[in-house]
Parts: sequence; structure tokens; C-alpha cells
Amino acid sequence: MRARVEIRFRPGVLDPEAAAIARALGHLGFAGVRGVRRAKVLEIDLATEDADAARAEVERMCEVLLANPVIETYRIELLDRG
Repeated sequence: MRARVEIRFRPGVLDPEAAAIARALGHLGFAGVRGVRRAKVLEIDLATEDADAARAEVERMCEVLLANPVIETYRIELLDRG
């Protein structure tokens, strides 16, 4: 089973990289950009085919290493291996 994890800063947390991207887009003539939010996406291949076990394992990975719960949120999506 494959899991896709999307990690984002919580609303209100400063994201300097996203702010720099927004400024750069403005300088390049994209005047309609009002803001940019950035996300990190990880795809993890798991040995199990049990969706409940996979979700629980990825949830634990997020809590232990992948996301900082103080400043980030995450969303887990389970996918077929293909």
C-alpha cells in the first residue's frame, strides 16, 4: 500500500519560503497573486495491504517524525501501489 502525506503549516504560522515565492511572482509580473501557501508531500510505500494498519502506522510516523504538531497539520491519503 502507498500512503501520501501532505504536511502544511497551521494557519497563522509564518512561512518565509511561501512569502518569498509570492514576492517573486509579483516581481515577475503575476500581479494577481494575493498569497502563497506551501505544502510538503511525501509518498511512502508500505509492506502492508491492510488499510487500517497502514493508516495507523503512517499516523504514528507523522506524530513521531514527519510533522511538528505545534506548527504543522497533516493529511493522510491511502493509495493503491500502482
